[in-house]
Amino acid sequence: MSTDYVLESRNLIKAFKGFTAVDDVNLKVTRGHIHALIGPNGAGKTTVFNLLTKFLSPTSGQILFNGKNITTMKPAAIARAGVVRSFQISAVFPQLTVRENVRVALQRKEGNSFHFWRPQRVLDRLNGRAQELLASVGLEDFADAHTVDLSYGHKRALEIATTLALEPELMLLDEPTQGMGHEDVGRVAELIKQVSVGRTILMVEHNLHVVAKLADRITVLQRGAILTEGDYRTVSRDPRVQEAYLGTAATAEVNAEEVVEA
Repeated sequence: MSTDYVLESRNLIKAFKGFTAVDDVNLKVTRGHIHALIGPNGAGKTTVFNLLTKFLSPTSGQILFNGKNITTMKPAAIARAGVVRSFQISAVFPQLTVRENVRVALQRKEGNSFHFWRPQRVLDRLNGRAQELLASVGLEDFADAHTVDLSYGHKRALEIATTLALEPELMLLDEPTQGMGHEDVGRVAELIKQVSVGRTILMVEHNLHVVAKLADRITVLQRGAILTEGDYRTVSRDPRVQEAYLGTAATAEVNAEEVVEA
């Protein structure tokens, strides 16, 4: 495998009692890129994510990270290797403060996860780095707020901060803008662009405006298989994508052009 690829899947298959959810997927994620995985509902996007992070085991095929076969590794080991995933539903502790959430992630990076009984002064030494991470996602003024009181968009920003605390080489973002209003979508999209500097991002995303503005490369799935790949302009003009993902070909072509020009 070329060192240009951070993550690669080879002939990846996942079958459930005769139903093939992922069908011979060969995915190559280039170092330093934002790579989007898109497709209609039921296309297999989240199943592919679950395979790549080993929340599911493949029926056959291989997964490689920096050229190393990680197919048999456990999820925690993959995270320690530098592949960290954020989930479709915001995964933060609602009753902790914003700073405490980031601090928990920093403890995990040090191998001291969830040691809440440690002396306060030991945990306080992490506050400086926690504040830096919050500043990087625009949450420095919310450090003492309880997470339950944050807007949905701010919760997703906090989740990205806790992901960054683990110093990932590859971030997997699962529907990062799902359920957001227009303002929050724009804020989170800009945040993803900012945090992509110096790292690689693979994301499942349904919002085509976000995909068009962020993704260097796009893989389109249909019925568990790769339909096509390329930059946004290329895939949005593919008649198969227009029919399978965007709707009827004529309407989709207009919509695709609007997104590209936006």
